[in-house]
Amino acid sequence: MIPARYQASRFPAKLMQDLSGKPVIVRTYEAAINTGLFNEVYVVTDSPVISEVIKKIDGKVIMSKNTHESGSDRIAEAVEDMDVDIVINVQGDEPFIDSESLEKIIQVFKNDTNKEIDLASLMTPITDWDEIANPNTVKVIVDNKDFALYFSRSPIPYPRDKEVEAIYYKHKGVYAFRKRALADFQKLPMLPLEAKEKIEAIRFLEYGKKIKMVETHVTGIEIDTPEDLERARKVWK
Repeated sequence: MIPARYQASRFPAKLMQDLSGKPVIVRTYEAAINTGLFNEVYVVTDSPVISEVIKKIDGKVIMSKNTHESGSDRIAEAVEDMDVDIVINVQGDEPFIDSESLEKIIQVFKNDTNKEIDLASLMTPITDWDEIANPNTVKVIVDNKDFALYFSRSPIPYPRDKEVEAIYYKHKGVYAFRKRALADFQKLPMLPLEAKEKIEAIRFLEYGKKIKMVETHVTGIEIDTPEDLERARKVWK
């Protein structure tokens, strides 16, 4: 499932921006299809513009019936009546998503025989302090078994002791959910931490869900700003 909102707050209409001859959302949809990992791939949107461009390439679209605060809410509505076990959420601004990373989060559920994990997501190490300090970059800290402890737009952990080495991880906007976790998400009201940070993954933590983080070294480019789009165009070429 690829949630796709036309009016992004930081970069409106970013999913319809040209990326080497095709809109960003089309590049992302094709990248998801080309992994060969999924039974079905859908774009979930409330935008007739995005719907039309996906239908033009014979892609599959689900139009949202309600207004949604987050991509997870949008997907929860879309899969409500579907007979599925695991739902993968790929953000619409992730045209460089790769099959290796997606396979890793799918494997989490194959290994989880007791069905204790509610969702899995990706993180990648970052070392550039400008990126670590950038509020557009969501950071995550994990326990010794790689379960998420917290997500933040602030640098976490705070580097008070310069002598202590710490790895900083960037959270990549790719999730794999058990369907029941998605259903719960839709029913649970937003709490203050999520509202303050504007990071939907925090809602799962605030309600005690278990998020398994998987490290990947495939960075790609998430298109959050016009500058990201320019970098993406250079990389694509």
